[in-house]
Amino acid sequence: MSAGDGRAAEELLALVYGELRRIAAVKMAGEAEGHTLQPTALVHEAWLKLAGNRAPGFDNRAHFFSCAAEAMRRILVESARRKQSLKRGARPERVELAEWHAILSPPPDEALAVHEALDRLAAKDPVSAELVKLLYFAGLTMEEAAAALNVSKRTAEGRWTYARAWLRQVIAGGAWLSAK
Repeated sequence: MSAGDGRAAEELLALVYGELRRIAAVKMAGEAEGHTLQPTALVHEAWLKLAGNRAPGFDNRAHFFSCAAEAMRRILVESARRKQSLKRGARPERVELAEWHAILSPPPDEALAVHEALDRLAAKDPVSAELVKLLYFAGLTMEEAAAALNVSKRTAEGRWTYARAWLRQVIAGGAWLSAK
């Protein structure tokens, strides 16, 4: 793909489409009926962001899925922002982050709060921020996320505990709004 071979992009998509579709389906399972963004559309939009008009270079499988998680995160955040902009005068409310396996499709306000705080966490601890993206936005299991980051499950669980506590503290009381 990085050499500009269009066929390579098609072959990569064929290889990972099923897994990307599964991740997107998990993310969209909790969405309200009539939601305009469907799992297939989420995969296609993420793919367009990944492979767009430039020739992306992925170092390995973990790097690819990390980029895919980031693309899905941005798409879901954009969708949440659009929904929130329709609610004139809407103010985000304080949210508590649930356990990782319960966070599959966050409400728009929660997704925005986590997104804003996640940028600050990435500056402080990029690996923990990447773990949050994989678990929270891409819907990977702890085992899958640990494998993608090339760390043990125990290490990933420790980082997840730290990241959740850090994000909870930043998000609490709307502190995330002033964190820009």
